[in-house]
Amino acid sequence: MKLRGTLGGLNLLLEPGDTAQSVGEALRGREEVTGASVTIEIAGDADPGALEAALSAIREAGGMPGRVRAPRVTVNAPASAPSEPLPSPLDSARTVIVPGSVRAGNRREYKGSVIVLGDVNPGAEIIAGGDVIVIGALRGIAHAGQGGYADAIVWARPIASTQIRIGDAVARAPEGSSLSNMQRRDATPVAELARLQGGQIVIDVQK
Repeated sequence: MKLRGTLGGLNLLLEPGDTAQSVGEALRGREEVTGASVTIEIAGDADPGALEAALSAIREAGGMPGRVRAPRVTVNAPASAPSEPLPSPLDSARTVIVPGSVRAGNRREYKGSVIVLGDVNPGAEIIAGGDVIVIGALRGIAHAGQGGYADAIVWARPIASTQIRIGDAVARAPEGSSLSNMQRRDATPVAELARLQGGQIVIDVQK
């Protein structure tokens, strides 16, 4: 775990080796910094318990997570690409935290980013102007970057959905399957990151 002060508050980076215990100990006694606006970044296949510990420490200190995001992958844009990108909805709306799983039949919309501390079950739908981050499995439908925000990402452990959208792009799984390679229920969940590259949705395994 790494902490870095910024003009807008605190930036907290969670790394794959972090645990709920190590994060809790590291943030203990730091209420003067966690009691403000905190941006949390998830690096690779971070432990979900570490994220929950960080969120708990921030809430107990009276702070608020301004953003929760996975690290971006920089892609070189073609010369003909527009020079001025769309404004990020992350700058105008805070991250919303859903404390548990989203059940089938639920459809939820958010202006900014959303982080689900559980699963998104089949038959559920999550729509966000920013990122969609699911600490458990994403088996329902997710739409990140609604309104055309192409820099949004979908992050889950794993992405096992039949359909995801990022901006105006759509990725659909073949009938009877999912977008994830993680088909075995007894397999250890692995984080996957979906992003736009060349107008197509690309899903990478996070390590």
